[in-house]
Amino acid sequence: MNLQFDINLANNYTNNSQIARVLTENWVKHNSYCPSCGNSKLSEFENNKPVADFFCNKCLEEFELKSKDGNKVGDKIVDGAYSTMIERINSENNPNFFFLNYSKTNLRVNNFLIIPKHFFVPEIIEKRKPLSVTAKRAGWVGCNIDISKVPESGRIFLIKNSEIISQEKVQEKWSSTDFLKSKSIESRGWILDIMSCIDKINNDTFSLKEIYIFETYLKTKYPNNNHIKDKIRQQLQILRDKGIIEFNGRGSYNKL
Repeated sequence: MNLQFDINLANNYTNNSQIARVLTENWVKHNSYCPSCGNSKLSEFENNKPVADFFCNKCLEEFELKSKDGNKVGDKIVDGAYSTMIERINSENNPNFFFLNYSKTNLRVNNFLIIPKHFFVPEIIEKRKPLSVTAKRAGWVGCNIDISKVPESGRIFLIKNSEIISQEKVQEKWSSTDFLKSKSIESRGWILDIMSCIDKINNDTFSLKEIYIFETYLKTKYPNNNHIKDKIRQQLQILRDKGIIEFNGRGSYNKL
């Protein structure tokens, strides 16, 4: 990967947002690859398809690109209409999301990561305040994507702090959570919640007792469930069977 943008492409533009779009989309087209199947080149959709920017012509995965300048990706990414995003999450053609973070001064990529579509649940979509009555689109409600709520397993860096991550590691991390694709949004919600709880435990080894600490939090999220501890154990078993964690016996687990 060449982390530098092709600055010659900006010569015909004066609008900063247009320049950013042209540079970042061109960079992805010529430097990225499909993290699902390993295809060395992604194709662009024609005519600004509203639900995605790129696709893989081998495995047919679709990708939408979000980019911003700065040294860090940050916790929240500005997106479009809230209602549209929620509708997309519940649809079958929701794309995967590329997030590109670049230096506006050096015109160089700092971070480039992907969040697979199966990590998108309504909880990570934050509703913004409606536009004021004096605005051109008065009452319009946008949203932010809160990637801080995405478990670590769902944040797959291809480039991190200007360091290129090996394609083998990227594809391995991608494939480790493929099983989530077949789960309903409700089932995924439970699994992702337990994954997030595990992320909050600082040690690589943790106990069932430590996970039970999150029982009150989970009860607040799922007030109609009267068997939270049973549900926790069920999700841990799923994560164990899928190779996300390892069971050591006697209520002890390892993060993998």
